Amino acid sequence: MRLDLTADLPDLLMAITDIESVSGNEGPLADAVATALSAHPHLVVERDGDAVVARTDLGRGTRVVVAGHLDTVPVAANLPSRREGDLIYGRGTCDMKGGVAVMLAAAAELSAPRHDVTWIFYDNEEVEAVKNGLGRLARTRPDLLAGDFGVLMEPTGARIEGGCQGTLRFEVTTTGTAAHSARSWLGHNAIHDAGALLRTLSDYTPRTVEVEGLEYREGLNAVGITGGIAGNVIPDRCAITVNFRFAPDRSIEDAKAHCVEVFAGHELVFTDESPAARPGLDRPAAAEFLAAVGGEPRAKYGWTDVARFSALGVPAVNFGPADPGKAHTDDEFCPVADLHTCHEALLRWLA
Repeated sequence: MRLDLTADLPDLLMAITDIESVSGNEGPLADAVATALSAHPHLVVERDGDAVVARTDLGRGTRVVVAGHLDTVPVAANLPSRREGDLIYGRGTCDMKGGVAVMLAAAAELSAPRHDVTWIFYDNEEVEAVKNGLGRLARTRPDLLAGDFGVLMEPTGARIEGGCQGTLRFEVTTTGTAAHSARSWLGHNAIHDAGALLRTLSDYTPRTVEVEGLEYREGLNAVGITGGIAGNVIPDRCAITVNFRFAPDRSIEDAKAHCVEVFAGHELVFTDESPAARPGLDRPAAAEFLAAVGGEPRAKYGWTDVARFSALGVPAVNFGPADPGKAHTDDEFCPVADLHTCHEALLRWLA
């Protein structure tokens, strides 16, 4: 399918949505994006796997980076897209093909922006971090992510959301002695011992902390539990998986140390980690973006790829169409009004 980047934004969003791009199958959409952008002579277009990078090279004194991912979570009978009034429904309309549509339209239209712009459309954001296309570019082509400021077009309801939470996942395990359940006194039940760990979590009071004027709420929660091998065996092992979402005033090391303190006396096996990102709204480029967009910024709950920009020394914010609460839902949708709000904001900032 060929994409018309001059089409009305709702039509462009529907065309993008109808090119199914579940993580690992971004190829056809990446092809369409690369072809459409290559038709505009003011853009230098590069392809890295299923990531597409389009840049202006006008010799401006500053460069900004605008990024969005092409992939979606699996389809749940919500394709093809459809329009009902002023809402566009379909897999990915919220997370985050609405943002991609805005980026594509702006990239085509802004032939002479006042900052040089790098537009990045990347793959595999919705799966494990090792596959993330923006992470791959950060490792192999960090020059493509270089800039004075970054905008990640994640759904935010067309409001600026600064920084992001960091995230840790770890397992904490109780051990016992296996026995026949008819003679349970001969064993020791590891699942019963897990009750104390669960009480630690239920009694835990998470912090609410202000970072650079934005309020972040932390959370420490059990997200999985496994134990037992049969209905007539006293279990000798029970593993609880815990997720810690932490504010950007903590480093990964600080966050790990806090978890170890909470579960003192138990061994924690960390299985996944991603750093938080500070808002950076006090930087000049961020202040300029705030002035162009308007409204009151708020904290980003959840982890996003702004953390990758932050790690490279590029302050970045989240700003995109659609309510993030509709991401990954079966009735996922994007309001048409949000598309126009975000598009007009980018033009005010860059034109």
